[in-house]
Amino acid sequence: MTNDDRLELLREAVATHGSQAKVARMLGYSAATISQVLAGQYKGLLIAFLTRVEEVFGTTEVDCPILGTITYPQCVEERRRPFSSANPHRVRMFQACRGCSNNADPREEQ
Repeated sequence: MTNDDRLELLREAVATHGSQAKVARMLGYSAATISQVLAGQYKGLLIAFLTRVEEVFGTTEVDCPILGTITYPQCVEERRRPFSSANPHRVRMFQACRGCSNNADPREEQ
C-alpha cells in the first residue's frame, strides 16, 4: 500500500467516523496531528503515522502461515498479543510472527 493509499484510507476513516477526533483516538494520536497530516503540514515521521493508519483501518489481506488469509489489522493484532508458553496457539503464532515478512515491528536484538 502506498502513502497516497494510506492518506485516502485516513480521509475515508474521518468521513466514516464523523470526526478527526474520533479517528485520532482510534489511532492513538491527537486530532491536531490528523489535521496536520490531511493539510500536508505534518512535521513528524509521516511514514510511522501512515503505517499506523494502515494497521487500524487497512483492508489489505495477507497470508498468515498459521491463520491463512487475514486482514492486515488482524495480523497486527495477532502479532502484538503477549506471548504465553501455556497456550500452544500463542507459541505457534509467536514463532511464525517473528520471522514473517508482514511483521514491520521493530525487532529485538538477540
